[in-house]
Amino acid sequence: MTQPYPLLFQPEFKERVWGGRALEQFGLDIPEGHIGEGWMIADHPNGTTSIVNGELAGRGLDQVREQFGREWFGSKGFSEVNGRFPLLIKLLDCNDNLSVQVHPTDDYEGLPKGELGKTEMWYVLDAKPDAKIIYGLKDQVSRETLKEAMENGTVMEQLREVSVKAGDTFYIPAGTVHALCAGVVVAEIQQNSDTTYRIFDYNRPGLDGKPRELHIEDSLNVTAYEGSGATTMSTDGTAPGEWLELAKSPYFVVEKGVVNGAWAQSTSPESFTIIVVCDGQGTLSWDNGSIGYTSGQCFLLPANLGAYTLDGQSTVLRSYLP
Repeated sequence: MTQPYPLLFQPEFKERVWGGRALEQFGLDIPEGHIGEGWMIADHPNGTTSIVNGELAGRGLDQVREQFGREWFGSKGFSEVNGRFPLLIKLLDCNDNLSVQVHPTDDYEGLPKGELGKTEMWYVLDAKPDAKIIYGLKDQVSRETLKEAMENGTVMEQLREVSVKAGDTFYIPAGTVHALCAGVVVAEIQQNSDTTYRIFDYNRPGLDGKPRELHIEDSLNVTAYEGSGATTMSTDGTAPGEWLELAKSPYFVVEKGVVNGAWAQSTSPESFTIIVVCDGQGTLSWDNGSIGYTSGQCFLLPANLGAYTLDGQSTVLRSYLP
């Protein structure tokens, strides 16, 4: 019988017109090209990660889900909608501006078959001194205002720009107009979805040299004009040995912790736990084993793992289902 243990995966890397080489700072062996996304823990038709450690090495997350189901993923961790793992964990390197975009909710009629909506959050791992993001609409922007701006090329005048630094966090419910901008590296925890509606893309060509498609009608339909519930916070001064809640949604809870020596934890039968190592290094140990960890690594801890200990000097994110 296979005993539960922390799972580490081979990332799926995605070339993007806005990507670069910054993910190499985490010791990741990224392919040639403009690599914008590392899908670190993924169970999606557009990318499924495979385990690289322990007894299950070589198996995809989808295979582990099918074999161990609720026992490993928890009573809340098994999606009845499409059977997939409910979350998608990414590292993003924004060497250039991303398109201005918006994501749908689960109940949007235009969703592709089998897809979920997309609520997500960002934790800024690294940011150049003048880095910023686009985060929501300015006050009083209506569907009509946004439609007119999309038609006459003045979308940027309708958007809020926010300066960012490492340690900032942004909660982005479906319906929030948003874009990461050049000079930012983030960890992203999101619903397991790959559906994005582009509002504006700076009139630039894609990787194939052709303009990328905009999704005018879908974007106008799913934007939350009265506010989506988006929240942001700086996490400076997080005390060692205490969890600071960064985001809480119907789909995930994300907390930040500073590890300074041994810190005892436990999983719950309701949900798996995901640990994203933002910086530093140390050891993750459990009942019958241990593994070293370093910045950029993302671990999936089965719900039935039970007691575990984070040791070392590091900053981590902990995610689980509410």
